[in-house]
Amino acid sequence: MTTNTVAPADVQQTGKPILEVVDVTKTYGEGHTAVTAIAAASLSVAEGQFVSLLGPSGSGKTTLISMIGGLLTPTSGTIRLGDQVVSDMSKKELTNLRAERVGFVFQSSNLVPFLTARENLLYVASLPKKHSRKAAAKRADELLGELGLSDRANNVPEKLSGGERQRVAIGRALMNDPDLILVDEPTAALDTALGRQVVQLLAREVKQRGKTGIMVTHDLRMVEYTDQVFEILDGHLTKSDGTTLLDGH
Repeated sequence: MTTNTVAPADVQQTGKPILEVVDVTKTYGEGHTAVTAIAAASLSVAEGQFVSLLGPSGSGKTTLISMIGGLLTPTSGTIRLGDQVVSDMSKKELTNLRAERVGFVFQSSNLVPFLTARENLLYVASLPKKHSRKAAAKRADELLGELGLSDRANNVPEKLSGGERQRVAIGRALMNDPDLILVDEPTAALDTALGRQVVQLLAREVKQRGKTGIMVTHDLRMVEYTDQVFEILDGHLTKSDGTTLLDGH
């Protein structure tokens, strides 16, 4: 696959942004003991775009996507998903947002160990109660088929390979037809070949389904599958081509 060229920071994206992060800061503690994890971060991502968020461990990557996904509340700034202001939501509203509009894929697949691949998808569908059982079962079977897992649908996670577990996790993230997919280090536990397959699959699903996706990674080899690259160092976010990380920063 050809490496995507990252546009300069002053070039406007095409399409209406689905996700907008404006001057978001996250600070822990107060006064002279305060620690700023994220400092005035801003970004926007349009429908059908899959972007990468690069940075070393401890740089603030996970903190930022946790705020975007409604798992953490920013100290200041604004996060919008479509017509909703995520940063102003109550705990109950955030719970509903995560169940209905945000799909998560974590570093370790985080599947329920005693449920089969199919049951893991069906369990997620039961949370917002937006699908009938019949519709949920049909969607789960369709997703597992698209992900090449039809013959593994009745296997529990320990009977699946690492790549298969991550594919189940992708299916689970897509189960409720979310607008936003947040992916945290999806290749960390996989070898290079499997990692590429997983990221290619994520990019394809985001684009074909018209979703918005953000992938947190420290693996520069995966950047070629994304449309934009953002780099985060010591809590500061910049648009990038990723080369500064290659320079050892």
